[in-house]
Amino acid sequence: MVHVYNCHPFSSQQIVQVEQEPGLICCGGGALFVVATGGCKVEAYNLEKEGCPLICRFATMGTVKSIQHSRMGDYLVTIEGKNCATYLRAYTNWRYQAEGKARVGVRLLGHLLRGASVRGGAQMEIIEIPLSERPVAVACCPVTGDLLVGCENTLVLFTLRRQNQQSQNQSQQMVQSTWTNSQQSSSQSQGQIMDSNPNFLDFERSVILHLSQMKPKQVALCGEYVAVQGELEVLVVKLETSSDPKTLEESDTKKNHLEDHVDFQILPIHQELLGDRAKDCDIAVSIEKTGLEDSKGQYTLSYVLFRRFTPDFFQGCSVEETQLHSLQLYPLFTGNQSMSLQEPSCVFCFFSLPSAGYLYSLKGGVELLSAYQYPEKVLKAVLTDYLLHVITKSALQCFTVRCAAVAARIEDPYIDSTMKACPPCSMEVCALRIQLFIGLRSVCVYGHHVVLLSAADAETTEEPERTTQRRGLSRKWTISSPKETSTAGHGWNLYVVDTVSPLTLYQEMVEYSQRYAETNPQAQSLRHLLSEAHLLLRTSLLQTSEQQRIIEEDSSPSLQADTEGPSVKQAAVRTDSTELEEAFKQNCAQLGDCFSRGSQRECHLALPYYRMSGLSVTELMARNRPLAGRPQSYGPGFLFYLKHYLFEETEQVLSQEAADEVIDIFSQSEPSQLVSVCASPSLINTSPAKTLQILQHLENTAGVSVPLTTTMATMMLRLEDLPEYTRLMERHAEMVLVYGFIEEPRLLLHGGDGGQHAHVRPTALTRQLAKSQPGLLVAAVVALHENNKVQLQHADHIFKELDCENCLQVDFWEAMLMASSQETIIQELLFRVASVYIDRLTNTPSETHTNGPHAPSKRRPLKSADDLINSCSHYGALYPWLIVLNPAHTTSSQHQEALYKLQSLLCGPSLSVGSVMPLMERLSDETLWGFSLHLLCATRRGQYDSSIEKLLDRCPQAIIAYANHHLQDSHMVLWWQKLLPELCNRTRVAADNSILLAALKETSLNRNAVCSTE
Repeated sequence: MVHVYNCHPFSSQQIVQVEQEPGLICCGGGALFVVATGGCKVEAYNLEKEGCPLICRFATMGTVKSIQHSRMGDYLVTIEGKNCATYLRAYTNWRYQAEGKARVGVRLLGHLLRGASVRGGAQMEIIEIPLSERPVAVACCPVTGDLLVGCENTLVLFTLRRQNQQSQNQSQQMVQSTWTNSQQSSSQSQGQIMDSNPNFLDFERSVILHLSQMKPKQVALCGEYVAVQGELEVLVVKLETSSDPKTLEESDTKKNHLEDHVDFQILPIHQELLGDRAKDCDIAVSIEKTGLEDSKGQYTLSYVLFRRFTPDFFQGCSVEETQLHSLQLYPLFTGNQSMSLQEPSCVFCFFSLPSAGYLYSLKGGVELLSAYQYPEKVLKAVLTDYLLHVITKSALQCFTVRCAAVAARIEDPYIDSTMKACPPCSMEVCALRIQLFIGLRSVCVYGHHVVLLSAADAETTEEPERTTQRRGLSRKWTISSPKETSTAGHGWNLYVVDTVSPLTLYQEMVEYSQRYAETNPQAQSLRHLLSEAHLLLRTSLLQTSEQQRIIEEDSSPSLQADTEGPSVKQAAVRTDSTELEEAFKQNCAQLGDCFSRGSQRECHLALPYYRMSGLSVTELMARNRPLAGRPQSYGPGFLFYLKHYLFEETEQVLSQEAADEVIDIFSQSEPSQLVSVCASPSLINTSPAKTLQILQHLENTAGVSVPLTTTMATMMLRLEDLPEYTRLMERHAEMVLVYGFIEEPRLLLHGGDGGQHAHVRPTALTRQLAKSQPGLLVAAVVALHENNKVQLQHADHIFKELDCENCLQVDFWEAMLMASSQETIIQELLFRVASVYIDRLTNTPSETHTNGPHAPSKRRPLKSADDLINSCSHYGALYPWLIVLNPAHTTSSQHQEALYKLQSLLCGPSLSVGSVMPLMERLSDETLWGFSLHLLCATRRGQYDSSIEKLLDRCPQAIIAYANHHLQDSHMVLWWQKLLPELCNRTRVAADNSILLAALKETSLNRNAVCSTE
């Protein structure tokens, strides 16, 4: 389906003053080339100046049957006829004819001019390109300037070479330049560049392709893609060079299975083969060696696209009405490509029947983008970035294209997301207003200039009757050759029609769309027209970025041919870019409005378009307020956007008026989302009294829930009504409240969704819980961490914001050790709590009454050492011999609690002693409690011999308890090998030491018991 909109893409037209009736036209390089009917002369007119003045004219060596211009190299190539022979010639340096230089050099391919002709200065050259077959069609590559020639059964590819006067005797080099979509060039600047450094172009035959069962009528070339069009079929192949020494010459394995049936003509069936399937077509392509494979590598060929059409004779359709025309390969570069790249990001293939046109995308998967259904028979079509221009006998018409949609997705593969969007490539095309003419025959396009050739009163003959009757379908049919142009005609004209700027066409589309917006804001046509305008702006932005890079590249002194200078051009381009970006944001807002009121199926697209518009949520609410006289409801797309905005963390805080309006919107549209909406940090300025009334009404209608109760308590807290706040919080048990916080974490904290370094801040409810219910706060944060609602570093930041890093944060770590099962987190937390305990022992004096500067918080920890030993497996029971070493009521409670917890960690199975040994050096072993910690570390490290000696020196009364606990199993031998000799030696020295005597006696009894057991 093709939509039709009454938008006019043309701004003005002028008539080119030519002396003789034009027969052929083409344009490029800022010039229009006209070949008179039956003549041997080419005239070049300047398309960039008002009135299209004549640049130059020069004679050809034969009657021109076909003419093409190549932007790369700025040369013309013609197919000429003379004396019943057909020739292929290239005309280079043709601009020198404008300076009155009549010198013309004629040479063969590969033979550069030498001697006086070269020393006399640069001149126009005519290069004769010999071929073994008659040339039928010719095409120039817009990317490299290479030349593709279609003969009756072969395709010949010539590579463009450039050689200056100083390097004629050196090896030829490839042309190094890039294709741009701006299509802006200046004949004067090109002439000055040639004068400063005259170039001599030449061609080198690089590859020959042999075709079977297909006679080329038109050919096209773009980079590695080669397209050939027959009468009823189109084939696109890809030529690549490979360094593999193995020749990949494809043999003609596809034989014509109908060769024996010469008395019958079998009609081919309609076929469309895309990608790898195209190799299954019945057209074989083989590569012929040219002798250059050693230097360039082997050519490999792959099939890309094959399309065959069949004339429907039963519907009264003749063969002539089914003939294909307007074959074109069109490249498109994206804005993020480097200038050194020659390969375009996108390559499109277009071809047309008289009744329909087809546009395919070739790179990144072959896909049919658009099928154009024409209202009447089309004679020729030309594809551009913005539009498809087609001509009939009496009209010029434009259709929209989908090239920008493909380029946008190649430039940004993640464009179809919640952050960005673009209309789909498969969106239906539209036709713009028709411009009427009389007797159109040909069309060509350069930039924003559309050149038309008309011959109003030329003698024309009606279409001949079909000679092939229905009963004669088994016979071969004949296709009539193109009719020769009558020379007796008069009334011909050559028009140059200028298209409006994309921004102007966009503005007209917006004005046109207002008709739909006023009558039916949800009309599909409104959405479609705004999407067309969106793609138009995207194409313009792509070209603007390309123009900026061209100007920067051309700003070197050797290339400054423009008197304005590059700085003026850069300022103009920047101004255009600013206007386009503003229009683009405006269009995104309009598309967001369409999808915000649209159906549930597409309402999600309002989110990315609104985001790309750059409008604030306050501005978007104003755009979506229900109009007077209409139902007071908001569209599903706007609600979808608003929910995403509120549920995602953002630094934008709404005013009280805007926040109250958001609450009203959800209370009317989606009351079930009110709790989540109220928890959004953007609504911190909402009126607590008004919000509380709405929440109470929700509770009366929907029932009591934990998140709703907690939200109401938060509003009471903002109203400073602590008794009512306490009453609401006491409705549910603490564990039930924890589940409510898991359901809505933003009741406790804001931020944290931006990764490790995201700013996280506590809410007012969190600060109140830290004062009144610290246990609930710690349990809630632990639950949030275990349910992946908050990261460990974010939770630490919350407690630091609350100034609770010395108390609640340590309680949180201890609670995490009880709840977590992740080994990496457990080891990190063990080190953290051990560091805290050591720091408390170091900075807290051991006296019972302490008011020093390093005294810890007077608030008791949530978990005592005994609680941790009983509930956490990482805390072990204290060894019996520690009871002897630990002082009783000789230290402060905080000091004693830290000592017991550290001892319990060292007695547990999880803490790595080696990780805390550097910290243990801060603790002195002069006190018994300090000595006990160092002894624990030595014992954990297996240093029993030295531990026995130290214990006998400092506290011998604990030796038996130590030995009974540690000298077991494999360490039992230390009783008599280490402990008994030590006790005997020390008792001899101090015989009156009752402690040593008792220990010796206990040791002897233990040894006897062991011996009797053995």
